[in-house]
Amino acid sequence: MKMNLPNKLSLLRLILIPFFVLFFTLSESFYLNSTLVIYFRYIAAFIFIIASLTDYFDGEIARKNNLITNFGKLIDPLADKTLVCCTLICLSNYEYIPLFCTLICIFREFMISTFRLVAVEQGVVIAASKWGKYKTASQMISIVLILCNIHTINKYLYYLTYIIFYVSIILTIISLIDYVFKNKDVILNSGV
Repeated sequence: MKMNLPNKLSLLRLILIPFFVLFFTLSESFYLNSTLVIYFRYIAAFIFIIASLTDYFDGEIARKNNLITNFGKLIDPLADKTLVCCTLICLSNYEYIPLFCTLICIFREFMISTFRLVAVEQGVVIAASKWGKYKTASQMISIVLILCNIHTINKYLYYLTYIIFYVSIILTIISLIDYVFKNKDVILNSGV
């Protein structure tokens, strides 16, 4: 069976992640000249933006052309989680964001993945919720602002960048609570 375009875009997002990590890590290197470091940072930001756009377009194309598949419902959130978690780990590692924020996000993603795996065993596919989409959008916007060093231009942009980031952390917690309450029957019916 041939893979549809939305699923190919989700796979492309997964493929771009190691390239993002490579260029971001190079942009933090003390051994390279400052011009090269800046180029690497913008290449990393560009890769992240392209990967984020594939998230938007795969969903739009799937809904518009009725190409929604069970594989797509699983691979799309997996690609989102992997992209965001890897990026947050990179940002925490170089102290652009607090580690506890990254840990909250990773915990949420593991919990949702666990719910989805248990649901699949019961023949249920849990699609992304609106809270999860808001969380993802705010995370991606704040990450782009941090990657492009917008927060270093002036104090207002600094506050704006980190307000958006902390809103994404609040939405991360809200979306986890929303998933748990909406899908508690999945866990209850699993025999735990």
